[in-house]
Amino acid sequence: MSAEAADRVAAVTSSRPGTPLQTSWFEFLLDASLLETHLQKSYPDPPSVQLIVQFLEQASKPSVNEQNQVQPPADNRRNRTLKLLALKVAAHMKWDLDVLEKGLTIPVLNMLLNELLCVSKVPPGVKHVDLDLSTLPPTTAMAVVIYNRWAIRTIVLSSFPEKQNKPGPHQMNIEWVLKEIVSCPQLKEQASDSISVLEGAVQLKKDFYIHTLRTLDLLAADAAANGETESSTAGLRISADELHCQVHYDLGGIFFQQGCTDQPAYQKARDHFRQTKELLKKLDSTVHVHLDEKRLAGYWNACKALTEGCDPSDSQTTPYDQINSLIRVQNHQAVIEAFIKDNVSRNLPIHFRRSVLREYLYKVQQGESGLDEVCHKLCVCNAVRDALEGEGLSVRFQQLLLRPSKRMVDFILEVCTLSLEKERPSETSRRNMASFMKTLCESLEELPLLFMVSSHKLFMELLKEDERKVLVEQMRKRSATINLSAKPLSSFYDIPASASVNIGQLEQQLILSLEPRRIRQILIELHGMAERPFWRVNSKWEVPSDYINVILGIKDNLTKDLVYILMAKGLHCISIKDFAHARQLFSACLELVTEFSPKLRQVMLNEMLLLEVRAHETMAAEGSKERPPSDLVSRVRGYLEMRIHDLPLRQVVGEECVAFMLNWRENDYLTLQVPPSLVMNNPYIKIGQLLASTCKELPGPKECRRTAKELWDHKRNNDGRVGLIKHRESSMGILHRYSNTHYTSCVSEPLVLTTLISLFVRLHSIVRDDIVNEVTAEHLTIWPSTLPNIQAVDVEAVAVTVKELVSYALTLNPNNQSWLITQADIYFVTNQYSAALNLYLQAGAVGSDFFTKPVPPDVYSDQVLKRMIKCCSMMNCHTQVAVLCQFLREVDYMTAFKALQEQNSHDAMDSFYDYIWDVTILEYLTHIHHKRGETEKRQIAIKAIGQAELNTSNPEEVLQLAAQKRKKRFLQAMAKLYF
Repeated sequence: MSAEAADRVAAVTSSRPGTPLQTSWFEFLLDASLLETHLQKSYPDPPSVQLIVQFLEQASKPSVNEQNQVQPPADNRRNRTLKLLALKVAAHMKWDLDVLEKGLTIPVLNMLLNELLCVSKVPPGVKHVDLDLSTLPPTTAMAVVIYNRWAIRTIVLSSFPEKQNKPGPHQMNIEWVLKEIVSCPQLKEQASDSISVLEGAVQLKKDFYIHTLRTLDLLAADAAANGETESSTAGLRISADELHCQVHYDLGGIFFQQGCTDQPAYQKARDHFRQTKELLKKLDSTVHVHLDEKRLAGYWNACKALTEGCDPSDSQTTPYDQINSLIRVQNHQAVIEAFIKDNVSRNLPIHFRRSVLREYLYKVQQGESGLDEVCHKLCVCNAVRDALEGEGLSVRFQQLLLRPSKRMVDFILEVCTLSLEKERPSETSRRNMASFMKTLCESLEELPLLFMVSSHKLFMELLKEDERKVLVEQMRKRSATINLSAKPLSSFYDIPASASVNIGQLEQQLILSLEPRRIRQILIELHGMAERPFWRVNSKWEVPSDYINVILGIKDNLTKDLVYILMAKGLHCISIKDFAHARQLFSACLELVTEFSPKLRQVMLNEMLLLEVRAHETMAAEGSKERPPSDLVSRVRGYLEMRIHDLPLRQVVGEECVAFMLNWRENDYLTLQVPPSLVMNNPYIKIGQLLASTCKELPGPKECRRTAKELWDHKRNNDGRVGLIKHRESSMGILHRYSNTHYTSCVSEPLVLTTLISLFVRLHSIVRDDIVNEVTAEHLTIWPSTLPNIQAVDVEAVAVTVKELVSYALTLNPNNQSWLITQADIYFVTNQYSAALNLYLQAGAVGSDFFTKPVPPDVYSDQVLKRMIKCCSMMNCHTQVAVLCQFLREVDYMTAFKALQEQNSHDAMDSFYDYIWDVTILEYLTHIHHKRGETEKRQIAIKAIGQAELNTSNPEEVLQLAAQKRKKRFLQAMAKLYF
């Protein structure tokens, strides 16, 4: 049987009717009446939004010329008809943005609305904010309003955390289209203009008209129509109130979205939502108003909570409003009382109550005092509410029960009593409250608190007698094993031993505990059960190798374990910046070793000094400007000058002590008062002295160069750890670089870091020997210009050192212009152009309040600008190259012209023309576009050159002002691109 015969048989024998074939897009081109008939169907196939995509996709396909080059879509009758068909489909949908936004992607909808602007005779090349809507024909004004409504709605929708849709049939995937679309970041840049347009629209009192299928046919029939034909007012009429209602809603949405960074915007949003509500009440029907009234109510409640004062026109006050008003006036007790009352009425959703608690917790984190107890009480209120509804207790409430006080238990019982219905509590409420009381008893360990709960009237009422007996018996049994070590003891030694639990449980407690007394008690119990080294229980317990032999040499095994574990736990606490527990652990260890080992006593004193140094440096890193106390400085000096025979010393203590003196500018001590013998014997003191001397004498050229040369030539003893130049017998180059030593990572004083960076940048320039691609830094002239033993320097190690040192410095101060330029240069010489440009822009932004002021010429020197130009060129952003060529002291026309000749530019090209102020470059642009036949781009260039402020006959100050304005806007645009 042939294939054709099989098809005929299948058609005859099939019991199901055949599915009608989908109408193809080209059929609408062949039959002008087909579209309207198709759209009138109940379920047209393809649906409306898919038709729009197909029409625009076909109209936007690029063409290929005889030379096989891709050209823009042809402006012919076929493509114009396809675009008109897309508009007619949208007109049939009455330009409902809700439906269009759900069915079309941003690029497609942008293309559609741009076509609407075009056919509505919106003047091309003119910003919408510069148009006077009152003088425009009705359909023209309405097209502008629809476009700008879509722009701000898109910004709002893009801020919602929604899951991205998978690419489907409505996704256009045409390379040419993607080059021309407007992205969401661009819409955000123009948000203020769109808002101004819409604010002007709500001032107009006349009715509006929007295109229908008929008016679009009229425009197509009358090619000479100029917007004043009858099609301007023959469209679909939309009353002023309907339009104003919709626009107020959209404006409220964008202002609400801006409120997170601009608090006053919430008040503007509230005003617009209020007018939306008023207009909704006024309108009998809302055919042309498409908004979610539930979302409007949510917006309204949120705005009232976020703005001060009450709206006199709002006669209804919700429980949300009452709570938010109490929070604003800081009546915290009233908030707590409202929560207790709500435990009975249960009007407030639990998620709202939890959000109120989170708000108070946030205030505590921000440093507001006196709110800890309020947080605890709100947590209790929420826990009782959860219990009444049969929910599990929150982790925060369970943590609260770990350290209960009599006052807190009293409050819990009070809330429980007030939260039951006053007259006849339901059986469910009684049962849930009884369960909560039992849980409370099981969570408390202190007998007085347990007695408070078990003797309370509510406990007696809710629990049956047999339940109470069982619970009390359990409490008694548990009280017999309660840890008695919780009681305060007079001495650290005076702790009784108890073998109430097995070894595994005790070892687990030993690992978790940070209380010195508890640690000792656990060890006493463990040693009573087994004789083995318990300092090995946790493999992560580590003490410095310098101290291992001394500690393991302790004869008494219990004391050995205790000293080792206390020191290991203390060092761990320091590493996680838990200095309070570290002090307790070290103090206990000091008390212990003082009795039997002067050597270990001095070791602990040294470690406690390091603890205080780190604690103070941590406070400084967190923003504290307080100088270290004189006692701490004296202890640091004492340690540096200490000489005790056979005492184990950790190198890190000496390093951090010297770094501490440099950080707090104790330069006089390091340069004048430190004993000469100490300088000779301690290499870190020597480096500290040379650094202090160099910094102290900056910027004095002669003396500074002398001390700088000493620092340059300084080598450590035979291990070469700090030396700049490796020894002949070493094969590792710079064995331990500054940036990898603990010493340098503790230095935070800006001038010291700048000096170290300068030194290594100079060394880097010498060993690389590349004059064109040198890294720059401050104070380079103070260092020698040659190196006698250059072959002995590890070039790669120097490069890594410079990079790591600058990166570390920027973690301390990300806004240091000199360091930013140096880091940018490092990326530049290693061909990482995007990263380099990012940092050059950061340096400029820091020095100019994000380019609101001119960038200082010492920051954007010609060398920096030329490097920025090369970065853009290497990334194929040739229009940016041309703009930057104007920034040079002498405009580099050759580079600019060569860049503009490039056709493979990866930047936005003509969108940068507004930033060009040099008339010669603009004239060249016009010539290039004319030569290539790029009419639209040529018009943009002509428009840019025609601006009055660029007229060469203007006074010099006018021309300078025009240049400065464009420089500012260009650099801000670049920052948004690369930051």
